Amino acid sequence: MEEKVKGSYTADNIQVLEGLDPVRKRPGMYIGSTDERGLHHLIVEVVDNAVDEALAGYCDTCTVEIARDGSVSITDNGRGIPVGKKKIVKNGKTVEVSAVEVVMTHLHAGGKFGGGGYNVSGGLHGVGVTVVNALSEWLDVEVCREGKIHRQRFNRGVPMKDLEVIGSTDKTGTKVSFMPDADIFETVEFNYDTIRTRLREVAYLNKGFTVNLIDKRDGREKNETFKFDNGILDFVEYLNRNKETLFPQALYIEKKLSDSEVEIAMQYNDGYNENIYAYANNINTEEGGTHLDGFRNALTKIINDYAHKNGMMKDDDKLSGEDVREGIIAIVSVKLKNPQFEGQTKTKLGNSEMRTIVSKVLTDGLGTYLEENPQQAKELVLKTITAAHARDAARNARELTRRKGVLESSTLPGKLADCSDRDPSTTEIYIVEGDSAGGTAKQGRDRRFQAILPLRGKILNVQKARLHRILENAEIKAMITAFGCGIGEEFDESKLRYDKIICMTDADVDGSHIRILLLTFFYNFMRPLIEKGHVYSAMPPLYKISKGKRIEYAYSDPELASKLDEMGRKGCEVQRYKGLGEMSKDQLWETTMSPEHRTLVRITMDDAFEADEIFSTLMGDQPELRRKFIEENAKLIETKDLDV
Repeated sequence: MEEKVKGSYTADNIQVLEGLDPVRKRPGMYIGSTDERGLHHLIVEVVDNAVDEALAGYCDTCTVEIARDGSVSITDNGRGIPVGKKKIVKNGKTVEVSAVEVVMTHLHAGGKFGGGGYNVSGGLHGVGVTVVNALSEWLDVEVCREGKIHRQRFNRGVPMKDLEVIGSTDKTGTKVSFMPDADIFETVEFNYDTIRTRLREVAYLNKGFTVNLIDKRDGREKNETFKFDNGILDFVEYLNRNKETLFPQALYIEKKLSDSEVEIAMQYNDGYNENIYAYANNINTEEGGTHLDGFRNALTKIINDYAHKNGMMKDDDKLSGEDVREGIIAIVSVKLKNPQFEGQTKTKLGNSEMRTIVSKVLTDGLGTYLEENPQQAKELVLKTITAAHARDAARNARELTRRKGVLESSTLPGKLADCSDRDPSTTEIYIVEGDSAGGTAKQGRDRRFQAILPLRGKILNVQKARLHRILENAEIKAMITAFGCGIGEEFDESKLRYDKIICMTDADVDGSHIRILLLTFFYNFMRPLIEKGHVYSAMPPLYKISKGKRIEYAYSDPELASKLDEMGRKGCEVQRYKGLGEMSKDQLWETTMSPEHRTLVRITMDDAFEADEIFSTLMGDQPELRRKFIEENAKLIETKDLDV
């Protein structure tokens, strides 16, 4: 871990900037949203505080526990929030309260504004744990500090009583337990896998930092520990473990410049897609920023310079950034004293100096590696030159698919039935499996805002093809043209013609395969569609249950069993839908397309790492990986008989 920060961390380090009132009225301003993503952001905010303690050199372990009642506790072994008294203005009067209460009840209060508590921190706004408190039905904080255990309870951000001492201890640290407020969030059900993804990420980004995850909910009990002594080097090797790699080992570069620290781990594989993940002070900057710009610019220049210097390209030839990034998996992690983020959710880094710093670090590190490893350097340059040739071949195909002017459905392949509304914010397009289901969907839709695009068979597996081959596929061309926003580096969300892109396939193996093929394409070539929340999966019912004039639908086997029990099994007729085409237009509308009754599942990037692994395993060119996956997961398949 880092060397300990010099200087004290007491109540005097806690600085108050303003009050708490806006949080419950406008939670989206502070956590992005009140859906499942916003819910899990509460955990991220508290864990980030533990990480900041680790960066200061005072914490090496963090434990996240989901309790039986669905609440969450986050415990660290850092210094503990200061417990001394702090003067503040409350109701127009100057009063003394504990620093714990100040941190928990006042926005922009904390030790991260230059008061000497931290050198490097992700939580610069001082609103993180305060927002968690404000948006929780209840919150308990326990602080082990100065030989005592201190405790305070809050109800929707309001302290129930003053901080009190409840025991003695020789440990230090902070434990925050909370129950999200069901009046604020669309759901208060935490997803283990979502939490797991973030915590494993945190462990990768901090060498030697131990993160424990425990789930104590009935029927879901499990626990895991994450600790990686090689940090992001282990991260890249994990992401590449199912791929053929170019170098024997991933390249790792670490350097400190001024008040900043840069870590880069990178490895090329024989695939065609780039995956570069950028972090600033452990925050995943999903929209990139100056550190990512510096990495990309330097990478392009380094490889071009090496190719020209060694006579592998003509002087007037030039590799593009797209060419040199084909098949790369890289982690760029920077730690800096005063990061400038866009918004509280911190998705983009703005510090201009990081562009130069990261560029210099990569130029020195990768430049040295290429000079010392001429064979690997030659393979890399040849790979990028091959990518350039493929890019040239794709240019003409790309021109054929680029949207020009107003879309006319009569000229499109794929039988697009467009909607009449031209406002992209209110429209949606259903990608439907087969002409039969497509015909039913066209009849059953609301043509004012719902467009239908039937697919003929399965689209190309993009995991195994270069771009020019992909753009020759009629079904893919139809989707690109219909969406209107372009692909790859030319993607432009402002030109997207539909707010929702809904994959509606049969509820069988073939339907699942088609859906995975579609998501593979979106993930690799239209990733912003997923990042911006435009991609959904429709949930058609599996069963129709009839008893007299009563008709019900079930979307899963447990729901079927429950409805049969509710209706009385005797006299019930159950129809198992083999495909969407078996439904009438009214049934399809009522169950799957009506905004009032349908169930849509939004596809998110929260589990992007797992998605990439699954895509590589199931859609890649290594059959042994698919065989192993099937063998390991065959036990999950159950045969069920229902007595009807």
